[in-house]
Amino acid sequence: MQPSPYFTRRSFFHAASFGFGTLALTSLLERDGLLASSASNSPGPGGSDLRSRPGHFRARARSMIILNQVGGPSQMDLFDPKPELNKRDGEVYPTKFETLQSGSDSNKLMGSAFKFQAHGQCGMEMSQLMPHLGTVADDLCLVRSMFSANNNHPGAMHFFNTGQVLEGRPTYGSWIGYALGSENQNLPAYVVLRDPRMYTDGGTTHWTSGWLPAQFAGTEFQAQGSAVRNLHPAVPASQAVRRNRLRSIAELNRERQKLYPHESDLEARILNYELAARMQIAAEAELDLSGETAFTQQLYGLQDPKTENFGRRCLMARRLVEAGVRVVQVTVPCTRSNHPWDHHGKLNPRIKELCPKVDQPTASLIRDLKQRGLLDSTIVLWAGEFGRLPISQGKDGRDHNRHAFSLILAGGGFKSGYVHGATDELGYRAVEDRVSCHDLHATILHLFGLDHTRLSYRHHGRAERLTDPDVTDAAVVDQLFA
Repeated sequence: MQPSPYFTRRSFFHAASFGFGTLALTSLLERDGLLASSASNSPGPGGSDLRSRPGHFRARARSMIILNQVGGPSQMDLFDPKPELNKRDGEVYPTKFETLQSGSDSNKLMGSAFKFQAHGQCGMEMSQLMPHLGTVADDLCLVRSMFSANNNHPGAMHFFNTGQVLEGRPTYGSWIGYALGSENQNLPAYVVLRDPRMYTDGGTTHWTSGWLPAQFAGTEFQAQGSAVRNLHPAVPASQAVRRNRLRSIAELNRERQKLYPHESDLEARILNYELAARMQIAAEAELDLSGETAFTQQLYGLQDPKTENFGRRCLMARRLVEAGVRVVQVTVPCTRSNHPWDHHGKLNPRIKELCPKVDQPTASLIRDLKQRGLLDSTIVLWAGEFGRLPISQGKDGRDHNRHAFSLILAGGGFKSGYVHGATDELGYRAVEDRVSCHDLHATILHLFGLDHTRLSYRHHGRAERLTDPDVTDAAVVDQLFA
């Protein structure tokens, strides 16, 4: 079949009316020489395919589960008790705080309505809102001294995920996939399990690969119905028809390569077709929870409408890392809004409504990974993009705070039963053993066996890094290591 000069690649794909499933003949790709090359863009770890690669040095972590809590969870109501703030509740503070929205300008201190108590042998203090997390306190590494560089959701989330405020750069999940590939060639290196009801604020920018090869972006898997959209063809086709389509696509691709020999998107497209073919069987099998015991399903709260949404996706995440996926991101449940932790008003009732949805599934994920022997090699990260202010916004809310927030780490070489850093007496600013988002990136890469100063990708003539030396003085926080 000779493609018409007036028949574009785009129109061919549209006219063919097939999803990824029509390319589910990997042997044809191999036989016909259509597989993309595996050349690396930079020395050391990193490559254009998904084959598993070693890091710069011996790794302690082989996979990671990101529990993305978009909206800015309130640290003084969850993880960072402030007796002084409670003591001075209602007092007007003499020094102005940095605010984002109106209604916070009264500078009236607002204590937490929730009690804290010590948990585990380590005595880690956490809010009554997180009773299940308290039961695994001895497995947690709680960082109370995080800080960001931006005070608004999009910029802060970009900063937390990519190290810079503006969008368009690769997220740290994509960097890990690019550096190390996947341990399962039938699944992507980076998978996203979002709430099926809606995207969180920022949408797919939370898992973009930026200018890294496209196959290292987060691949969305569905928590309901078919695991991957467009994986199977809408109209079934015979092997002969599929073979002809493949040959036609190959000819179109070769013509494109002649015109644009340095276009990396073409190689990424071919690799994505290969992966889609292999995923036809693997993805749905790995996400089929029917084989899980009733005990495990109950552990994650699948029988309870409050916990089923997040619990189901946490259980899927465990299955995916068990199957060899490098990074899995699970987004916070979205009901009222697409930034669920953003409590500018009615903080008390709304945080009490949200916490039970994530508390049990998070604790169960950590417990399940541990009992299966996976926690030692799997990092679990529970974090939002910033914290909240110690003053009230209106009568019963808290505004954004980039100067301090808390996050939880577990497994993968992090200390267990450990609290790192501290904020001031009111919880406004990180003051002791401060950890920046850049430091967090460098530390996570280190546990994956990657030197953040050596992991790079050449883009527009420049060796780009996750921890860009022009904008950060990132350092590995080895106090967090077990």
